[in-house]
Amino acid sequence: MLNHYPLWKYLLLLLMVAMGAVYSLPNLYGDDPALQITASRMLEVDASTRDQVLQVLQEQKIAPKSYSLGPDSLLVRFTDTEAQINAYQPVKDALGKGFVVALNLAPATPNWLRELNALPMYLGLDLRGGVHFLMGVDMDAAVTSAIARYVDDIRTILREEKIRYLTIDSDGGHDRVVVKFRDRETLDLALDKVKTQFRDLVYEEIELDNAFYLYVSLSELQQLEVRKFALKQNITTLRNRVNELGVAEPVIQQQGDDRIVVQLPGIQDTARAKEILGATATLEYHMVDEKHDVESALSGRVPPASRLYSDRNGRPILLQKRVIITGDQVTDAASGLDPRSGGPLVSVTLDSKGARRMSNNTRENVGKRMAVVYIETKVETTLVDGKPVRKTERLEEVISVAVIREHFSKRFQTSGLDSTEEARNLALLLRAGALAAPIEILEERTIGPSLGKENIDKGLFSVIVGFMVVLVFMAVWYRGFGLVANIALAFNLVIIVAVLSMLQATLTLPGIAGIVLTVGMAVDANVLIFERIREELRLGNTPHASIHAGYEKAFSTIADANITTLIASLVLFGFGTGPIKGFAITLSIGIVTSMITAIMGTRAIINLSLGGKSLKKLSI
Repeated sequence: MLNHYPLWKYLLLLLMVAMGAVYSLPNLYGDDPALQITASRMLEVDASTRDQVLQVLQEQKIAPKSYSLGPDSLLVRFTDTEAQINAYQPVKDALGKGFVVALNLAPATPNWLRELNALPMYLGLDLRGGVHFLMGVDMDAAVTSAIARYVDDIRTILREEKIRYLTIDSDGGHDRVVVKFRDRETLDLALDKVKTQFRDLVYEEIELDNAFYLYVSLSELQQLEVRKFALKQNITTLRNRVNELGVAEPVIQQQGDDRIVVQLPGIQDTARAKEILGATATLEYHMVDEKHDVESALSGRVPPASRLYSDRNGRPILLQKRVIITGDQVTDAASGLDPRSGGPLVSVTLDSKGARRMSNNTRENVGKRMAVVYIETKVETTLVDGKPVRKTERLEEVISVAVIREHFSKRFQTSGLDSTEEARNLALLLRAGALAAPIEILEERTIGPSLGKENIDKGLFSVIVGFMVVLVFMAVWYRGFGLVANIALAFNLVIIVAVLSMLQATLTLPGIAGIVLTVGMAVDANVLIFERIREELRLGNTPHASIHAGYEKAFSTIADANITTLIASLVLFGFGTGPIKGFAITLSIGIVTSMITAIMGTRAIINLSLGGKSLKKLSI
């Protein structure tokens, strides 16, 4: 028979429809206002945390809708945003500074769908509401900072080589190091020594007013690398800070050569977002005070040259006040494994000033312990008598203590860590503890949930209107075959939503535009097929032969048209920015799914309904 599919094709289509229905279903359940509670200082969110939160809610007479305790967080859901906001401050006050309490919107997907890993797709800023920041990075400051480090490096080389110079300083206006010498011979000697250490720098010699000057500057390639590193490190720093907000799908990405876009969909506390993004953090290295007892320090007898700190588990530790180096002198850090013991470690690289101080310290303290102190300054806004009051808070905690095994200076390794994850976290803090270059918020846009809901409603309305117009046209123009095309079009929409959900893609307004365009394009294939079937009937072929010829002969035209559109959408995805990428993703998925539903799907329905019958005419 011409119009019969093998069983496996029917089963494959049935499986696609079933999976599409299951994985698109979570998008119908919406979100619940929720509090997301995570530990911020190596504490644990456990059953006692859950009981404490539930007790606070009971005292405030706020009934939670449900709660779930995960491995790293506690999620408490509420029936409305009013209950969520009323619960926020009491829960935050009760848990204290060791926990992060974030306002969030949690998917209301039933447990049986979650167990199948069926989750709703993420909604972009324009659909869910939230906050958008455009941040400018001061690239000139990054280059100036790099030049300042070279001033210290060159000064160290000249002193070690006992080469006399009159002055050495940085020329901020020209981004270069200026070294002044008394005579040409000394300049040549200095140039030779500095060049052996820094071959990639650009050197210029000038004689002016009976003095000899050596100008040292970065090459264009080095300046580009410094700028790229500063931008990359700032993105890492901001991403680390955004994690505190509990945002499900933050967008932190580079825009141009010196700007960073931060989008926080679904966030309801925009003031807190600005506080955390604007927080400053750094690191300090101190020696552990081995001579005095921690217990006596706890009782109030702290030695004048020492200070009492706590580690991330709350254990007290006594450190010397003298700072060896700060995080500003750390130029790089990476986690790895100790080749001797196989344990985790962190490799650290310092600038010249930090290397010199570390060298002097470790030479005298082999076998003693050294600690890394993480220092963060936050500005928090709290309500006092109904009025917002800004308060600056300084957090200081010991994140690592290790024994100095040998003398080192510029490059060293910190071992004695508990796990590779702790090593990665320490390397991240060392790299991203402070911003590599100053940032400034150039643009801030807040999109309220009500506007996001309005965008969703308008987007859905446009999809429904487009869908209904196509349905009516196909049913009127192609009758029974048009109804088959309409069924395939409905399945196509379901499968598009399912694929977006399975990929956990972010749907935006341009993405909805891509879906609307797909609705119109999806029936193009059926129009070509049905017109071909009509033509075959006019030529006098039998109905079954006409159906077979219509699908076979129209396929190449359909494939050509869809492949060219797919290429265009891939180009848009490759070269476009955020909104354009969203449009390209939904359009690409829609093209692929429409090829399946419009060709295989409609033919399967026609084969099942008409394949075994003797036909004299077709409802087309």
